[in-house]
Parts: sequence; structure tokens; C-alpha cells
Amino acid sequence: MTGTDSRIQKVVILGGGTAGWMTAAYLGKALQGTVDITVLEAPAIPRIGVGEATVPNLHKVLFDYLGIAEEEWMRECNASFKMAVRFVNWRTGGQGQPDARELENGGPDHFYHPFGILPDSDNVPMSHYWAKRKLEGQTEEPFDYACFREPPVMDAKKSPKWLDGTPSTRYAWHFDAALVADFLRRFATEKQGVNHVQDEMTHAEKDERGFIKALHTKAGRVLDADLFVDCSGFRGLLINQALEEPFIDMSDHLLCDSAVATAVPHDDEANGIEPYTSAIAMSSGWTWKIPMLGRFGSGYVYSSKFTTKEEATKEFSALWGLDPETTKFNHVKFRVGRNRRAWVNNVVSIGLSSAFLEPLESTGIYFITAAIYQLAKHFPDRTFNPELANSFNHEIEVMFDDTRDFIQAHFYYAPRNDTPFWRANKELTLPKNIQEKISAYKAGLAINSPIADESTYYGNFEAEFRNFWTNGSYYCVFAGLGLEPDAPLPILAHKPDSVAGAEALFGKVKQEQNHLLDTLPSTYDYLRKLHG
Repeated sequence: MTGTDSRIQKVVILGGGTAGWMTAAYLGKALQGTVDITVLEAPAIPRIGVGEATVPNLHKVLFDYLGIAEEEWMRECNASFKMAVRFVNWRTGGQGQPDARELENGGPDHFYHPFGILPDSDNVPMSHYWAKRKLEGQTEEPFDYACFREPPVMDAKKSPKWLDGTPSTRYAWHFDAALVADFLRRFATEKQGVNHVQDEMTHAEKDERGFIKALHTKAGRVLDADLFVDCSGFRGLLINQALEEPFIDMSDHLLCDSAVATAVPHDDEANGIEPYTSAIAMSSGWTWKIPMLGRFGSGYVYSSKFTTKEEATKEFSALWGLDPETTKFNHVKFRVGRNRRAWVNNVVSIGLSSAFLEPLESTGIYFITAAIYQLAKHFPDRTFNPELANSFNHEIEVMFDDTRDFIQAHFYYAPRNDTPFWRANKELTLPKNIQEKISAYKAGLAINSPIADESTYYGNFEAEFRNFWTNGSYYCVFAGLGLEPDAPLPILAHKPDSVAGAEALFGKVKQEQNHLLDTLPSTYDYLRKLHG
């Protein structure tokens, strides 16, 4: 196209939902109104609001980028706060907590993976000083409570923000994903001029190169475009069906392939609102709990190799005291893995059409956000230089595989082995990448460089994208599961002043814990003020 305008003129996004409307709104801003964007969305199917959990970069890289205030979108989306993932019953077998009330109060077997920044002394992360104290018998305090300000605050169900809106720590959010999609749809169509077509695709028309030329719909529409974004969910209507890109199954890494979910009513005033996501170990998987106003979303993620849909529903119902005969459940069968390539020809897959991991570390929305960020960064013209797609695909592959390995390690190193499911996880092979990280961890080395400067962390999504799991993340999970380094970091034996400085730092953490407990409002009180 030498000498001609080779710019992309039209983009069609197949599928609405969270992935489709996040993509539309982001590209609407990134492309500054120079491209005609259309979302082709089949008529909505009513869904149960079982909640969505996120990670802290969401507001900065999406809503803040779009110019939408946190208070505005939180009010529209029944949003609450999330300061961590709380893992319950991953170390001990059996039924764990016998009823929901005891479960809400924590029980003896729990640990946190907080979003707080891990402090350091003399450029050595606090985790190494904790390991030294623990291995030398100087403390029995768990890693999360010793090194982070947030665990006692979460135990008390306090808000991460004071009533004047000032944040006390890093946090993410819980929300109703359907409400987020609706909010972004209104934003994209009313403020950005994105076209919304409610219709169902019947087939995709390809040209002689194998590129998608147009989408044909049930109502007789023909939607042509230069670039197509596949947000059609697990079906992968464009990437997998029309272009026949293979999906790489990874059930040899992660055994869970099904879920049963519902929304559970909750008395917020009487019981408070937990500012964290819970991941509760079950006989054949785990259950999420995502608190929102007036209810919490919950779902049992399980392996169909080790339990049936009926047995899983019964176990899940018993956890929350639900009547399986009268409760309305979502039953989901999902594929675990990713496309061999997320971008093929002129089709980019985003969301469930691209990749899926069980939501143990709340990576679903993160995967979408990272993909649309990378799409904007690698945005092509009509020549479709293959190097752009190759670079995009490499970024998605590395992000997904690193996360997959980290999730697998949760199950592999969980001490409980009381059921066939938990025993089977110990028999799987860990990929070389995570084995190397474990070896580094056992040797006392930092796995990834912790991000000490909070402003840098918030402001540089590229660093966040490339280094999502920090040294503190690995320490929280591995130490929480009972896996400890073999010996203290040797250099600490030569740093008595640094060790003394770390002791002062441990004391400072305790002081800050007490200050936050004394001054922060409850999550319920803050959300009552926010939502009215």
C-alpha cells in the first residue's frame, strides 16, 4: 500500500460483556476517535451476579485512563474493596470450618496474599529478614502478619480508605461484572461514539488470504472491517472456529475444569463486609467468596475427574447452608489453557476466547486489561506487519504461562492430601520455569524484584505487566502453605546493622497495624457512605 492511506479504518469487536466493552472503551480512547469501532453483541442472556475480583492496576490502566473517577464507576457497579486473597483450609484436610459463621471469622487455617508493598531494609526485602528470624527460632509469627500492615485490618473488616477518601494502602475491587459491562457500554456509545449492534453472527466471510473480511448476522447485516477483535468467550467464534487456530489444553497442569456458582444474601450491617476475596479449599477444588453490598458471589471450582456436578453442588450448598433444590445455580464447564497464538491474521482474541485460568488469583480482568494495553501498543495498519502480531503473542504467552505456573504451585505445595484431588495435584509435573523460581526461593534469593516505590508501581503499567508476581507474592503464598527457605540469605550474616534496621521495621509494621485499626472505618460504613 505504498503511497496510499494504510491506516486501519474500521474495527469490529465480536461479543460484548466485560471483555468486549473494556476493549471498545480502551481503543476508543487510545485511537482518539480516528477509527470506526463497532461492537456486535448477541441479545443479553440474564446472568446471576456471582461477583468479579480484580487486581490493583485496574483503575489506573483503565478507568483513570478513560477519565472516570473511582467513586463514579464504583457506585454504578455495586463495587466493594479487595485488599488481598485470603486462603482458607489449604493446609488441613477434612471439612475445615463447619459453618459459614466460623469461616467468616477466619478459622485457624488461613493466610493472606495482600496487595501491600513489602518493605525492605538496606535494599533487602523484609521477607528475607523474616525467614532468618523464623529459621533461627526467633519468631513463630506468620509471614503475612509480620511483614504487612494489612492482615489485622482485614481481620477487623476495615476499609482500605478513610472516610475522607484518602487511601491507607493498595487495594483492588469486587464488583458485578454485568454492571461494569453495562457502564462501559454506556460510556463507549454515548461519549466515544462506539457503534452497538445487537444481533447474532451466523458466519464469518474470509478473503483469499484467509483474513476475515466481514461478519454476517442473523438479521441480514454485513459488518466489514479491517481488524476484528474476538471477545466471543469460550466458543472462540473467530479465532478458533473461523481461523481454526488451535487451543492448547493445559489440563495436565491444572485439574479443575468446572464450576457451580450463585449469589448468597448477606446481612452487611450485622456481619460486616470483608475487604478481601476468599479462596476456600474443598474436597475436589476450592470455592471463591466475593463480598459485595447485600450479598456475596460464590462458586465452587472443581475437577470433574474427582466429583460429579451433583456432588459438587451438594458440597457447595452445605458450605453456605443453601437448599440445592430451590437455589438458582450457574453451572459452567470451562477449558483451561490458551490459544497457540492470540493474534492471527487480522483477528485478535481477548478474554475467554484467548485464554482461561481458574480465578484463584483474580487474573481474569487482568488478562483482559493487559491484552488491550498490548493491542493498543502493537496496533497495526492494513499491511499487518507480522512482527507486531509476533511481539503481541509473545507478551500474552509469557504472561499466561507465568501465571499458570504460579497457580499450579498453589495446589502442588498445598500440604493437604486428604482426598484424591489433592493427592493428584502432587503427582503433576511442575514446569521448569516455576521449578527454577522454587529453587531460588529455597536458596533465599529474591524471585522477582519487589516494587518498593508505590508511585512507580501505579504509574508504570509496563513494569506491572512484565513483573506482576513480585517476590512478596511468592513469599506470601509459599510461606503461607508452609514452604520455607532452606537457610537464611547468607549475606545477612555480614549485615548486623541491616538486621538491626529490619527489627525496627518489624516494630514499625506493628505500630502501623495498630494505627490503621484505630483510625480506619469499617468497610460497611465506608461503602454505606459511598453508595448512599
